Amino acid sequence: MAALASCNESLGALYFINGRGDVLIQRIYRDDIERNLASAFRSQVVNSRDTDAASLAPVRQFGDASYIYLRASNVYLLAITKRNSNAMMIMQFLSRLVDLVKSYCHGEFSEDVIKGNFVLIYELLDEVLDHGYPQVTDPAVMKSFIFQKGWVTPATKKKREAEAANATLQVTGAVGWRKEGLRYKKNEVFLDVIETVNMLMSAQGSVLRCDVQGRLVMKAFLSGMPDIKLGLNDKLEDVTFHPCVNLGRFNAEKVVSFVPPDGEFELMKYRCTEGITLPFKAVALIQEHGRTRIDVTVKVKSTFPQKIFATNVVVLVPVPDQTARASFNLTAGKAKYDPKRHALVWKLKKFAGEAEHTLTASVELIATTRDRKPWSRPPLSMSFQVPMHSASGVRVQYLKVWEKSSYKVDKWVRKLLRSGDYQVRL
Repeated sequence: MAALASCNESLGALYFINGRGDVLIQRIYRDDIERNLASAFRSQVVNSRDTDAASLAPVRQFGDASYIYLRASNVYLLAITKRNSNAMMIMQFLSRLVDLVKSYCHGEFSEDVIKGNFVLIYELLDEVLDHGYPQVTDPAVMKSFIFQKGWVTPATKKKREAEAANATLQVTGAVGWRKEGLRYKKNEVFLDVIETVNMLMSAQGSVLRCDVQGRLVMKAFLSGMPDIKLGLNDKLEDVTFHPCVNLGRFNAEKVVSFVPPDGEFELMKYRCTEGITLPFKAVALIQEHGRTRIDVTVKVKSTFPQKIFATNVVVLVPVPDQTARASFNLTAGKAKYDPKRHALVWKLKKFAGEAEHTLTASVELIATTRDRKPWSRPPLSMSFQVPMHSASGVRVQYLKVWEKSSYKVDKWVRKLLRSGDYQVRL
């Protein structure tokens, strides 16, 4: 970006602000910019709960100052001016400033990156802004006279090491994650398919949001240098693999092929948003009788096969803060009122497949003559575990182990479905 000659494209101040509204970096270029102007941005934008179009606009006017901002990752870049400046020119400058920082910081831009590169960023600001006027922001030009390298976050460092290890395997065939000469009397492989299901259902029974986060965790106690092939069906989305996996073969043949590390490791992660089978369906009916009593009816039905049991099932039914006591009628399990959580807690140690259980409760409220706020009715929530079941439909079609000595291998595949945010609106 060339230097700007007109006074209508200048910045009065520039701030880097985190998601809590704390100022990370600031530069004030004009005497008419008070140091407390950033507090208005914190209260009116960062901490605001307004969601209308005007409140979310990237250009705001508070008092006699114009606020122009953009958000990159968890950091706000804020420019403040009291002049009739060109807002689009300033917005373009902020965007290019983000790209410039990324070019020095290995493609990253976040609060941690800003905190780890204060000296570098201040040096860049000295070059790209001259008394508030944007100057050159081209990374190639800047790197010709600012040679400092950005600090690398641990996550980026780990990712680069994984990429380097995978490249080494493809070029040389070397395996950096497994040492040679391993020997076991009994060769075994354990593969756990662990899924977490998240769901939000409306009070009318329609699913508003649903997804499954999955992990394949392997324990490999194998001699020598084994080659493992794992076949899965095509239900996967957003897949990430351990560096040991041959990505080229997966992309070409959809076969997960790898030389495993010794012991336990996370082979892969995945996410599914379609074709999900919900393990439980819950319906809640709340009837308010004046200010002194509420009747609650909750029906929970399992949808998994009869031969499978869910364990440690807990249903939390929110009740008003002024609840005094509750009496229950249950078809299974135990229930009580928990005043600390302001909820009815219904616990079932086991819940058979294709079964339905009901809780009815009469909730007595503390009588008061003062007007109280309407009850907000927070959602009902469930927690559970369902062994040997998958909500996503992901299946292990085969698990093959080959090693040049052709030893016998015992192979075990297990499934576990857990609840994440599993909620039903009341």
